[in-house]
Amino acid sequence: MNLPNASKVKVSRVLHAGYIFSDDQTQILFDPIFENPFSRNCHAFPEIEFDIEQIKKQKFSAVFISHYHDDHCSFESLNLLDRATPIYMFCVFEQMFDLIRELGFINVYSLQLDVTLSIGGFQVTPRRALDEDVDSIFHIQAGDLNILNVVDSWIDDQTMELLAQYSPWDLVLWPFQTMREIEVIAPSRAKPAQNTLPPEWISQLKILNPKFLVPSSCQFIQESWSWYNNAFFPISYQQFETEIQGALPYVTVVRLNPSVSVQLSENRLQYSEPVPWIKPVGLQNLDYHYKKNIKPPHTSEISKNFAALSDAQSALVFSYLKSGLIDKYESMEAPLDSYFEKSRSWKLSIYDHVGDAISVFYQVKENKMIHLAEEPKTIGWLTEIPISKIYAALKLGESLTSMYVRINNIIFDQEIEKEIEDVDVIDDPLIRCLFTGVFGAYQKAQLQCIRSRSQSRDRLKTLLNDN
Repeated sequence: MNLPNASKVKVSRVLHAGYIFSDDQTQILFDPIFENPFSRNCHAFPEIEFDIEQIKKQKFSAVFISHYHDDHCSFESLNLLDRATPIYMFCVFEQMFDLIRELGFINVYSLQLDVTLSIGGFQVTPRRALDEDVDSIFHIQAGDLNILNVVDSWIDDQTMELLAQYSPWDLVLWPFQTMREIEVIAPSRAKPAQNTLPPEWISQLKILNPKFLVPSSCQFIQESWSWYNNAFFPISYQQFETEIQGALPYVTVVRLNPSVSVQLSENRLQYSEPVPWIKPVGLQNLDYHYKKNIKPPHTSEISKNFAALSDAQSALVFSYLKSGLIDKYESMEAPLDSYFEKSRSWKLSIYDHVGDAISVFYQVKENKMIHLAEEPKTIGWLTEIPISKIYAALKLGESLTSMYVRINNIIFDQEIEKEIEDVDVIDDPLIRCLFTGVFGAYQKAQLQCIRSRSQSRDRLKTLLNDN
């Protein structure tokens, strides 16, 4: 039985890694995403709708953002919030804070690891993640309750030693997927995934010893036609729960779908009123289905799912392929032990909205690249991509996981096949040129779009007033 003065906190799921922590006076928002789809091709799974007008009326005591990736820091979502809302973010790039201020927020703060902030009855402490230049983990305290929000990070041994001091944790929000972002880029060379949990997860959860465990993050699928939906996520909710209960039978696994809320107190968790501005659509307890031997469609078929570019947009892409790509490649240092330390011929095939391809050829060595007028006799590297995705990367901040780029989807001659066997696909010249040294492209594109809409509304108001 809970004592009348026992600590209580309401935890509500928004979407993906988004949560609301609240008590009678305070409402804190973590990694807010109010878009469906978000990150351009991530669709809520299960399906939901947001009541945008209700979201605009919400008052949050603070917003915490774990890192700058577009599925955690989206300006279209932040744009719905009161500009006086304090924004706390972990990011080693000062430019991101400037961009958030450009969006209009006046209280923007950089989170420091292991420095606790008090927001009403909550204490929030960012902890170091394995990739300390990108991610952070959140330790949330509400009275005597300790909650760990791992977001979508991995935990190193040093941080685990620190977190072990708070065992048993009252609630842990644990990222339960091992996404195959790189494997889907080169599927013909990827080994099938094991649809079991990494053994270090079980070891770490035994140390944390949580009373309640929520499978968190990765609450999305790609477009309905996408083969990624059976290749990207190898772990199901059912698999996660089965393995956890087998290894940690004392842990209660609780699935939180978007809008679902629970009230947590010492040794007790019970369902509470759902979030009213998130509307579930259709079946909610859906699960992932990984197909180990799925045959991916050719890039020509994938490209048919994207709208045609305008003449101006196509011209921008081909201008980039003629000069911009070469300039960018030659401005970068050649990676150590690169496949391109030797002179290689590269075929870049661009597919349009009807599935037709135009191929461009280059000779690449170290950080030098030249355009070839004709197809060489031997191809040493092959990249395929829909043309619309190159445009989206150049102008809309498209991320690699939604590019549908395909690397080396052919069988080379025996010598080349052996040489590329263990080459990192991120050595691909197109990927390097589009994403090396690029920071905040998605948020910058969003900011430009938001400004454009605002300017259009202002012009319309002026026109209406003049009439």
